[in-house]
Amino acid sequence: MNKCGRRVVVTGLGMVCPLGIGVKNAWTALINGKSGITKLIGPEYEILPCGVAANVPKGNGPNELDLNAKFTKSELRSMCPATAYALIAAEEALNDAKWKPTDEADKRDTGVAVGIGMIDLVDVCSMYEAMKKGYSKLSPYFIPRILPNMAAGQISIKYGFRGPNHAVSTACATGAHAIGDAFRFVRGGETSVMVCGGAEACIGPLAIAAFCRLRALSTNKYERPEEASRPFDKDRDGFVMGEGSAILVIEELEHALGRNANIYGEILGYGLSGDAAHMTAPSEDGVGALLAMDRALKDAGIDVFDVTYINAHATSTPLGDIVELRAIESLFGEHCANVTVSSTKGAHGHLLGAAGNLESAFTIMAINDGVIPPTLNLYNLDYEGNLQFVPRVKKKWTTSSKRIALKNAFGFGGTNASLAFGQFIK
Repeated sequence: MNKCGRRVVVTGLGMVCPLGIGVKNAWTALINGKSGITKLIGPEYEILPCGVAANVPKGNGPNELDLNAKFTKSELRSMCPATAYALIAAEEALNDAKWKPTDEADKRDTGVAVGIGMIDLVDVCSMYEAMKKGYSKLSPYFIPRILPNMAAGQISIKYGFRGPNHAVSTACATGAHAIGDAFRFVRGGETSVMVCGGAEACIGPLAIAAFCRLRALSTNKYERPEEASRPFDKDRDGFVMGEGSAILVIEELEHALGRNANIYGEILGYGLSGDAAHMTAPSEDGVGALLAMDRALKDAGIDVFDVTYINAHATSTPLGDIVELRAIESLFGEHCANVTVSSTKGAHGHLLGAAGNLESAFTIMAINDGVIPPTLNLYNLDYEGNLQFVPRVKKKWTTSSKRIALKNAFGFGGTNASLAFGQFIK
């Protein structure tokens, strides 16, 4: 049991991501080895070193998204695409949790913690160009569109949730931090229910070019974009930018049991740390990642021997992946032989501020279904040691005790988060 006594469980999930619209579609695609990474089309991308990305599938098909069918033109003018994705994912999560309270007391006991990692640079550029034509051409919705807390605000407004209204923006750790902060709100007794996660939608020529200048993106596999993201593989050369949102409904255990809610799993602990090393590169000794994981375990009151799966942050960068594995080895020691590591970014790319929450949702599904998702494109493992991996094909999760996993998420600025999730047993 966690150190504060109150247990926190996951009762609803929602997703909009490169693998599809809705949890069932995305999870099925993931465990069946599908990829959501495609070639970027347009003359503005032809001059850039990176020509691939992981967009949310757009259209009118059964596994595609048409924002014009979900929102009015007026609504779309007032929000950025990331906020729209968050609203759609939140709707699915709340329906899944069967939690849309009409009672004022329940609304006051429900909060929102949803972050956005980066503003939409296309919005900024287009508004700057519009202003050159005259002050009146600047949209009155420009500021609401670029504020990172607006996804949380819009969800709160739509459903009347008057509990904590919180947004974190910590680069690629945003989604994990949002879930962890929400977990603490519930565990600490500030509220009974939290809607939490992250959203991102910043794929565009300027964002792609800027990350290329940092030498962070993959610049290979133009003609085979599904092979560009290669976590842990010797041929990895950078990450693939993705977009989307995943939202979790979490609540205090007795509250969930009292309304007979379906429980996917339990949040056991949350750890944070700082590398204190470099703006964009991880600390090479892995101490930041190690501290985050160790603190999550201590927060949960569990031992390294209890963990049998780690959903790694592993973005497919040459340095980042190996540093994370070093940190895991240092912390888990002789137990490494019993720990399986995978990164789902081979399938859906790196969703930046929405990475930690999407992958947390996949980790919860893995716990619920007893299936560990594969790492796509892992043919030549760049690692020698005792940790176990899941190259290209899903793996049954077998353990003699309950299924417990860590989910890591690290961001620029040296910010780190680790979440401990477990199989729910009354």
